[in-house]
Amino acid sequence: MSQTTLIKPSDDVAEYLRAHENKGLLRFITCGSVDDGKSTLIGRLLYDSKLIYDDQLAALESDTKKHGTQGEKIDFALLVDGLAAEREQGITIDVAYRFFSTEKRKFIVADTPGHEQYTRNMATGASTADLAVILIDARRGVLTQTRRHSYIVSLLGIRHIVVAINKMDLVGYSETTFNAIEAEYRAFAEELGFESIVCIPMSALEGDNITAKSAKTPWHNGPALLPYLETVDVRGDAVDKAFRLPVQWVNRPNLDFRGFSGTIASGSVKPGDEIVVVPSAKRSRVKSIVTMDGDLAEAGPDMAVTVTLEDEIDISRGDVICAGNAPAEQTDQFAAHILWMAEDKLYPGRQYLLKTANRIVSATATELKHKVNVNTLEHMSGKTLELNEVGFCNFALSAPIAFDSYKENRKTGSFILIDKRSNATIGAGLIDFSLRRAQNVHWQDLDIDKKARANAKHQRPCVLWFTGLSGSGKSTVANLVEKRLHDLGRHTYTLDGDNVRHGLNKDLGFTNEDRVENIRRVAEAAKLMADAGLIVCVSFISPFQSERRMARDLMADGEFVEVYISTPLEVCERRDVKGLYVKARRGEIKNFTGIDSPYEAPQSAEIDVDTSDIAAADAADQIVEYLRERGYLSV
Repeated sequence: MSQTTLIKPSDDVAEYLRAHENKGLLRFITCGSVDDGKSTLIGRLLYDSKLIYDDQLAALESDTKKHGTQGEKIDFALLVDGLAAEREQGITIDVAYRFFSTEKRKFIVADTPGHEQYTRNMATGASTADLAVILIDARRGVLTQTRRHSYIVSLLGIRHIVVAINKMDLVGYSETTFNAIEAEYRAFAEELGFESIVCIPMSALEGDNITAKSAKTPWHNGPALLPYLETVDVRGDAVDKAFRLPVQWVNRPNLDFRGFSGTIASGSVKPGDEIVVVPSAKRSRVKSIVTMDGDLAEAGPDMAVTVTLEDEIDISRGDVICAGNAPAEQTDQFAAHILWMAEDKLYPGRQYLLKTANRIVSATATELKHKVNVNTLEHMSGKTLELNEVGFCNFALSAPIAFDSYKENRKTGSFILIDKRSNATIGAGLIDFSLRRAQNVHWQDLDIDKKARANAKHQRPCVLWFTGLSGSGKSTVANLVEKRLHDLGRHTYTLDGDNVRHGLNKDLGFTNEDRVENIRRVAEAAKLMADAGLIVCVSFISPFQSERRMARDLMADGEFVEVYISTPLEVCERRDVKGLYVKARRGEIKNFTGIDSPYEAPQSAEIDVDTSDIAAADAADQIVEYLRERGYLSV
C-alpha cells in the first residue's frame, strides 16, 4: 500500500501509532440525486489520498473493464459500490461506509443512495454524521432529491454542509453556472438552520478541487474539498451536552460487583460525579468507570463503559443515568417529526413498537399534525404518511420513556418505529417536545376496582370480539349471545359497528385511516366496559390484524376472546341483506371490505364459526359454552 508517510525502522512505531490514534475523527455523508457522482467522489478521495492497496487497485482496474462507465478511465465508483446489483445497475443501493485517514484527521464517510426509493438508507447514513457533502450535477442544478436530502440532513441535526457542484468539466468549468447553482441552493437552504455552507466547484472524475485547488477554476476563492474536511470545526455537540448513559445491561457477575453497562450518549463522567436516575429520580455518585482495559479517570461520548455507584439503588435496563444537575425528561406523550420508511402507510390510531436507545414500548400516532413538502418546506394537511414522506405527529406510549428533545441530544431524542407483525423498521422519529397533557393528566386511585365490580356481578369480565365480512352473521350471532347471557342473569353490553357510527364514531368514514381510528375508539370503550365488570360483545368488521392486536393488547390476559365469523365471501354476497355488495361491485361504494378494501383474516382466533355450515343459534350456544367452560360465567 502506498502511504503519505513512510515509517523507517528507526522510527518510534509506538509514538507514530499513538499520534494517529489521538487524531480527531470526522463522520460525514455524501448525498444528492442519482448519478451526481457520490461514489466516484469517495473513490477519488481514497485514490488521491494514496489509501488504496495495490491489490485493490489491480481489482479496480479489472472491474473497470467489466463494469466501468467511464470508457478507458478508472471508474472510482466501483471502490465503494460493493454489491453485485449496484455494479450491474450502475447505481448505489445500500449505505457504504469507508474509513480513511490523513496526517491531520481520521474520517468515516457514508456513501448513500440517490434514488427516492432508498431515502430511508440515506437517512440511516445521515443519523450519525457530523457533516454532509451534498453533490449537485452542474448540468442539472438543484433537483427534488437535492432538496429532499438537504431537508432530511437538517432534520437529523447536521449543521455543516459542503455543496459539491460536480461534473464542472462537462460545463467547461463555467463560473456563471457555478454561481447560479450556489445562489439557488443558498436561497432554498435559508430556512434549514445550517451553521455553515461551503460551495466547491469540482470534477470527481478528473480530480479537480478534490485534494488540492485546481488551475481549471482560478475564479474559485474557496478551499478544495479534502483540506476543508481536515480543518472544519464540528466539535462541541455530544461532548458539551449533559451526561446521559442509557442502561443496556445490569452487570452482576458475582455478589461483590454490581455495575450498569451502556454506551455514553452525551457528556462526560468522572468518579465522584453526582448522578440521577430517570425515571426513579434516585441519586448517587459515581464510584468507578470500568472497562475491559481497566478503570478510567473519565469517559465521554460513544464509549462503552460499566459504571458503579456509591449507593445501592434500583436501576434496570431502560433507565437512563443522567448528570445530577441536568436530568432527562420523561413522558408518555410527545410531538415528533417522523420519516416514514415503509410501503404500508402510517395510520394514526394504529399501534406500533417504539424503540429508543435502550427501551421498547408500544406507541400510537394519535394525530398527524401536518406533512412537510420537502421542495417548498410548507406544511400540508394529510391523514396518513406514505413511503419517504415526513410528517409531524403526536404520539402516545404505553409507558413513559426518558428523553431529551432531538435538538438538544441526537441520541436520547431519537427513536425508530417497528411493525409489530413483521418486526421491520418502518419509521425514524425525532422528538420535539413533551405534550402538556402528559404532565396534566394522572391516574386517579379508585377504591372500587375491576375485580370488585366483577365479583358483584358473579362473572369474569371479557370482550368477545366478533370479526368477519359484512353479511357473515357477526351482529346476528353477537345479539343471540347477549340474549343467552341475559337469560342466565349475566351483565352484558353489545357494541355494534353500525350502531356506534350513529354516535361515538359518526365523524368517521370508511377509508383505511378512518377504519383504524374506528377500531381504536371502540377498543378503548370496550376496555372501559370490561373494567366495569361486564361481558362485552363487540361486532365490527375490523379488517386489519394490527387493530385487532391493538384491542387485544389493551385488555388483561384472558379478557380478549376473538370470534372469527369465517363465512366465505361468496356466501356473504348471496345474502347481501343491505344490498351493499351489489353497489360495491358497481363502484357506487368505495373502500368496501372484501371488494376494493382488504380483509386480513385472524390467524389464531379463540373461536371460529362459519355460519354457512352452522345455524346462528347453534353458533351462539357454542360461544356461551366456551365462556362457561373457562369460568367466565362464575366467580
